[in-house]
Amino acid sequence: MHYSESCKDIIVGGGVGVMSTDTIYGIVGSAMNEKTIDRIYTVRKRSRRKPMIVLISSMDDFRLFGIRLGASDEEVLKKLWPGKVSVVLPCVNPAFGYLHCGTESLAFRVPDDEGLRNFLDFTGPIVAPSANPEGLPPAQTIEEAKDYFGADIDFYEDAGRLEDRPSTLVRLENGELSVLREGVVKISDVLK
Repeated sequence: MHYSESCKDIIVGGGVGVMSTDTIYGIVGSAMNEKTIDRIYTVRKRSRRKPMIVLISSMDDFRLFGIRLGASDEEVLKKLWPGKVSVVLPCVNPAFGYLHCGTESLAFRVPDDEGLRNFLDFTGPIVAPSANPEGLPPAQTIEEAKDYFGADIDFYEDAGRLEDRPSTLVRLENGELSVLREGVVKISDVLK
């Protein structure tokens, strides 16, 4: 997937857009900008008790969040990433309370799309919840996303119709995985 330079600049500048992720259309914005995150919660009408998934370009980005992994956790992540699996990890850093909503954990994903990873190299970590108001079906086209959000979004990047399922969501603790949401990937297939 190719993403335009203007989209990258808008994200770096604190803006919010709708674009394809490695799974479905997402509302994207910088994970490092508290005002951007607040805006996404407001636009999506998302519960402030639900943390968002953070897309990162590689495990090196964990240092930005003060996350240190044990060797067993790193080995598991190397089997899952890059891929369509989002992994919940402890994040006790109080500076990221606006992201983890008091849960002291965050979900991360290294996307299985080289173009998106290159985008993240430029923008830094982003959040990308599905492009729909909470409780409604995810937008499968840019037109559907525009119907949902209109002028509340700074840019729309059209990638055609996307009908994938959301990422699989798992929790990782001490090298052990537990599945929280079965998505596009079956964990048993990945860990073979």
